[in-house]
Amino acid sequence: MRELFLVRHAKSSWDDPLLADFDRPLNERGKRDAPRMGEHLAGMGVRPDLIVASPAKRAGKTAKIVAEKLGYDPKNIRWVEGIYEASVQSLLYLICSLPDEARRVMVVGHNPGLTHLADILGDMPIDNIPTAGAVGLVFDAKSWDEACRSKGHTLFFEYPKKLKKG
Repeated sequence: MRELFLVRHAKSSWDDPLLADFDRPLNERGKRDAPRMGEHLAGMGVRPDLIVASPAKRAGKTAKIVAEKLGYDPKNIRWVEGIYEASVQSLLYLICSLPDEARRVMVVGHNPGLTHLADILGDMPIDNIPTAGAVGLVFDAKSWDEACRSKGHTLFFEYPKKLKKG
């Protein structure tokens, strides 16, 4: 079995129009939603063996916050430049090449790539993963190379506005 958790970065700030997209930080809502989502995922029993994340400022901060809430040492996050602005093909390649000793992996990144990846690999159509949203997928596979080439089962699709309803 393989479990894949896709987490979109929390809401970012557009306050400084001169700031490069890569360098945009979290805004107040993002700083509030990221820990809430991390706590919610922890309550659901999400325990990744590995977290890989985009080094873009908003994704990096989201990854660190969520990692801490899950009891995962943020120093062990694997930063992957290619997740920033990644196509779905690039993300599939990343999933195919994950280390097999990590059975539960979290990828923290960006749209539209993450939503397209969730649609390709999962069995539930997802129109859009909102900021700080998370999708959990499970695969009946012995390796990531096998998992990335198969259809998994969508375990959950959670996002901040849905948490407020519950």
